[in-house]
Amino acid sequence: MSNIKKVAKIKKLRRISKVLDNAIAIPGTKLRFGLDPILGLLPGGGDTITGGLSAYIVVEAAKMGLPREIIGQMIVNILIDSFAGTIPVLGDLFDFGWKSNVKNIELLEKHLDLGEPEKSNPLLVFGLILLLTMIVLGFAALTFFSVRFFWNLISQ
Repeated sequence: MSNIKKVAKIKKLRRISKVLDNAIAIPGTKLRFGLDPILGLLPGGGDTITGGLSAYIVVEAAKMGLPREIIGQMIVNILIDSFAGTIPVLGDLFDFGWKSNVKNIELLEKHLDLGEPEKSNPLLVFGLILLLTMIVLGFAALTFFSVRFFWNLISQ
């Protein structure tokens, strides 16, 4: 991938990260948040959407040739965000502080500043897409069944 394409791709990923984690400033403070905690209020669907966008950032980073260790750190950031998001209300509050997408963009930029990235492994990228899809859908299912369970308890 040429440097011009890399720069354009990083700018695009940075914009996605900003929309998810830092798009909205709280007036009179230095605090910012994005769509991640807002969409997280939608049971099941919100966390699935933001998880998919977070996974997209990681897949694109893998295509740029980031080492497996960095990709692993990025996945852990998403897992922490997704797991916390399954906890009603507290998970949404957690999303205000834990900005997994910002952390992942920082990891991406830090690595790319070190030099020329390795050639991406198509099998690794495919496996990563499969893994991240299972994680996002798994957390969506967990949220769905949790909401359904609690709804059944209330409605009896």
